[in-house]
Amino acid sequence: MTTSSSDAAASNPNDYPRVLVRPNHVERVPRRIRAVLAGETILDTTFAHYVWELPFYPQYYLPLDSISAEYLVDDGVIEQTPRGRVRVCSLVVGTARRPGAARVLDESTITGLSATVHLDWAAVDAWYEEDERVFVHPRDPYTRVDALRSTRTVRVELDGVVLAESSSPVMVFETGLPTRYYVNRTEVNWQYLTPTDTETSCPYKGTTSGYWSAQVNGVTYDDLVWSYDFPTRDLLPIAGLVAFYNEKVDLVLDGRALPRPRTHFS
Repeated sequence: MTTSSSDAAASNPNDYPRVLVRPNHVERVPRRIRAVLAGETILDTTFAHYVWELPFYPQYYLPLDSISAEYLVDDGVIEQTPRGRVRVCSLVVGTARRPGAARVLDESTITGLSATVHLDWAAVDAWYEEDERVFVHPRDPYTRVDALRSTRTVRVELDGVVLAESSSPVMVFETGLPTRYYVNRTEVNWQYLTPTDTETSCPYKGTTSGYWSAQVNGVTYDDLVWSYDFPTRDLLPIAGLVAFYNEKVDLVLDGRALPRPRTHFS
């Protein structure tokens, strides 16, 4: 028995590649990792590990000897984790203090993770892979993000109102997320959109330069649209274009209405 493409799409509303990594998967990081707090480079290592605490993206687990003991102040708290028992420590650099920001894994049930420390991402001022700053979380080595030009026609609607229509979108394919459709600003009906102060960052695309809410038929839909004026070099095709949350609008691609996915990331 064969299944038509329309039947397959109807039975699988999330028609994009899934994340396949299981929790507690561990891999060596082949990149130099550094972190800065209060003007001090508090760690510098080429021996970090990726650890997937959740399947969506990894965390850095760093050799305990890569961070000076003077920066770690034991909080006297012990936690049990799927990776072993950890000591909770504050991260202290000069007058900067980050309570509970470090978790020291003295012995682990997972090979290679003993004598490592995991720092809360937001506890430091900046993270670097080699000499490039990384935002939000470590970049997943299993994630692909491709920005491809297309001549497929995409129409964006909301409550019966057309917000944008393009026959030259840039389609962004990112592992584990629905396809995003970036369109030229000249193809957007701006009379329905109002700028907001929202700003978000992405490890793969960079930091947004604009967000807009939509006002349609008397209803306001917050932060429905975004743009990256200065994306990372790998995503340069989306520079200056705008995208809409698939999860919040109705998309029609080459005349076929697409189901709304359940995921919500930009």
